[in-house]
Amino acid sequence: MQDFSAALTLFTYPFMQRALLGGILTGLTGGILGSFTVVRQLSFFSDALGHSALLGISLGIVWGISPSVAMLPFALLFAVGVTYLIEKTDIWPDALLNIVYSASLATSVIVLSLEGTYQSGINNFLFGDILGILPGDLLISSLLLLFSCLFVGLTLRTQVLLTLNEDLAIARGINVFAHRIAFMMLLSLVIATAIKSLGVLLVGAFVVIPACAARLMSRNFYSYLVLSALLGAVSAATGIFLSALFNLPTGPSIVVVQLCLFLLAASRKRLLIH
Repeated sequence: MQDFSAALTLFTYPFMQRALLGGILTGLTGGILGSFTVVRQLSFFSDALGHSALLGISLGIVWGISPSVAMLPFALLFAVGVTYLIEKTDIWPDALLNIVYSASLATSVIVLSLEGTYQSGINNFLFGDILGILPGDLLISSLLLLFSCLFVGLTLRTQVLLTLNEDLAIARGINVFAHRIAFMMLLSLVIATAIKSLGVLLVGAFVVIPACAARLMSRNFYSYLVLSALLGAVSAATGIFLSALFNLPTGPSIVVVQLCLFLLAASRKRLLIH
C-alpha cells in the first residue's frame, strides 16, 4: 500500500490523468446505454460482443491491421448481424448470443493458434490496459459520449417507450427495427472502444453493474438513467484511485468497486422493504 499523498502524486502524471478521464468517460457512456440495455434484457449482449471481439482482434493480427482498428468494423457487423437474427428467428436472444459468441471465441482461438501469436498478442486485450490510454482514445471516447447523449436526448421518449412497452411503440408506428439496430450499433462501438482499457473479460461489467445498482435505487426511469451514468463514472474514478493507492490492477479494481456499489444498493433496497 502506498502513502495517500504518494497515490495523489501519481495523478500529476499525464498517463494517470488520461486513465482517470478515460475511465470517467467510459463510465458515463456505459451507464447511459447500460440503463436501456439492462431493462431490455440485453445484458448478455455486452459480454457476448466482448468475447466475440476476440475474432476481430485475431483477424486484425493475421492481416497486419491494428487490433484496435479492426475491432470497430467488426463490432458494427456484430451488432447488425445479431439484431437481424434476433428479429428474423424465434430463438431467444440470450441463446442466440451464446451461440454467436461461443463460435466467434472458438474461431479466434483457432486463428491465433495457427498464427503463432496465441500467447503473446492477446493478453492486453483479455485484461485491458487503462493506463495505456492515449490522447486519441480520449477523443474517441469523448465523441462516443457526446453522440450517446445526443442520440438518447433526441429520441428519449421513443427509447423509453421501446424499452418499457414495445407493443405500444409498434402500434404507434415507430420503426422498432431501425431504432434497435441504431442503438445496438452505438453500444457496440462503445464496447469495442472500451475493450482496450478494460479487456474482453471485464468490459461487460461497465455496461451492466452500474445500471443494475441504479435500478435498485431509482423511483422512475429518468432518475435511473442519470444515476446509472453517475455510478459508472464514480466507480471508475474510485477504482482507479484505489488501484493507485494499493498497487492493484486497475480494471479489476473498478469492477470490484462497481460490485460493492451494487451490494450497497441491494442491501439498502432490502432494508427499505423490511
